[in-house]
Amino acid sequence: MTKAVLTGHSRGLGAALAAALLARGIATLGLARRGNAALAAHYPQRLHEVSIDLSDSAALQSWLDGGELRTWLAGAARVLLINNAGVVGPVGALEVQAPAQLARAVALNVSAPLMLAAAFAASNTAERRIVHISSGAAHQPIAGWSFYCASKAALDQHARTVAADATPGLRICSLAPGVIDTDMQAAVRASDPARFPQHARFVAMHETGALLAPAAVAQRLLDYLLSDAFGAQAVADLRELG
Repeated sequence: MTKAVLTGHSRGLGAALAAALLARGIATLGLARRGNAALAAHYPQRLHEVSIDLSDSAALQSWLDGGELRTWLAGAARVLLINNAGVVGPVGALEVQAPAQLARAVALNVSAPLMLAAAFAASNTAERRIVHISSGAAHQPIAGWSFYCASKAALDQHARTVAADATPGLRICSLAPGVIDTDMQAAVRASDPARFPQHARFVAMHETGALLAPAAVAQRLLDYLLSDAFGAQAVADLRELG
């Protein structure tokens, strides 16, 4: 039996991933501030939801201490962790970024994935697979996105180092899925061009239909996650995989 843990399952790529997992018969534990009412109604026995603010590290630690994750993973032959939840902002040059906003963003984009990965790796399940949803921004500096670029680079390096640990039964990949037509992209287009010099580029991608469909990306991502090839590369781009 395969089970999954997915963060940010209420919308965007996360909702598409949840739908794809559930359609494949994979019981899924969704962690997000808001639930996914449509999927919960369609898969009442398969989708389990936890309402949690992953930008609150103390709340996440309290939940982990409660043992619900261990209970969920128990008995599964293979378990999947998809660290999908994240934010782009704060956007703008460093001097306009509020430290308190940065702290919460780091907690969501970096601390939560690492905390969940550590708890996940400690389970006694035979096979554990972890995927961090990364971005090309991890490798390419983008003006106005110092936080986002740094947070995704952190996930990439975390995956490389965990892979180097070579823990038996554990595979990991920090995977860039491409630029997807989600609410996050809508927020990027709604950002202040004065704070984000590449604003026009992202608007043009939307207008020309260059953004990827979340459902198609989710299916391809799961095909890779469930394949024998998963984990051969600690950092990868979904668009470049065969």
